[in-house]
Amino acid sequence: KSTLLNALVGEKVAIVTPKAQTTRNRILGVRDVAPSGESPAGQIVFLDTPGILAPKHRLDEYLVQTALTTLDDADVVLLMVDGSETPQEGDRRCVDLVAKSAKPTLLVINKLDAIDHTLVESRISQYRELGAFAGGVAVSALESLNLQPLLAKIVALLPEGPAYYPEGTLTDLPDKFMAAELVREQILKHAREEVPHCVAVTVDELTPRNERLTYVSATIHVEKDTQKGILIGEAGRMLKAIGANARPEIEQLLDKKVYLDLHVKVNKNWRKDEAALRRLGYWVMK
Repeated sequence: KSTLLNALVGEKVAIVTPKAQTTRNRILGVRDVAPSGESPAGQIVFLDTPGILAPKHRLDEYLVQTALTTLDDADVVLLMVDGSETPQEGDRRCVDLVAKSAKPTLLVINKLDAIDHTLVESRISQYRELGAFAGGVAVSALESLNLQPLLAKIVALLPEGPAYYPEGTLTDLPDKFMAAELVREQILKHAREEVPHCVAVTVDELTPRNERLTYVSATIHVEKDTQKGILIGEAGRMLKAIGANARPEIEQLLDKKVYLDLHVKVNKNWRKDEAALRRLGYWVMK
């Protein structure tokens, strides 16, 4: 989903990794649509959400709540599925969920670059047997294939109204949040097993030191001392690798050189602690 969001917006506004539950917050992206033969001019506000899962702790409850709240706010829903697979049980649950919302829903078949194109119509038919859709489009989020037909279908379903953001806006996310996400992205890419899912990142300071350099101080929160040791690594190698890979991404975000200062802190069982979740920005009032 996040790969598709970035492709539709045209810039990186959401982190992307192969690991499940990479997205933890509602991520907003904005696309200004120029008039064409297929659609009028307009502005589309995209909202990427965490995936739907069976909650195991308070953090999971937050993820599900965020997804459901976003579904309530949407005018059009995009249900994105893996085109290389037949519908799975999780897909069936998602179809039922969006059906209950009564929102017009577009079926987005992903991985057009990796599947036999003759399978597309049969895949759409398989999902139509599970629920009603306002339309179906096959795309490749990774290769940005077939996005214009998708945009045209979205514009056709959206209600008319004023632009919510000034022209050229890409996202409403603050730099501190984006910098924290870019650090977490590298943790997800470098760490293994349970460690990435037990991590939260906060940016404690983001201060320009001069016209060319910005100081960024971030804290990586883990649940156990063993996880802290893994993230620091032997002679600090793991933490250095995370920082070395996150820093260029943050520099691109801020368009400045960055001095990135990383710290690891044990915050025991933070995923189960409502107060800790609030401090770390993972709570939405019901």
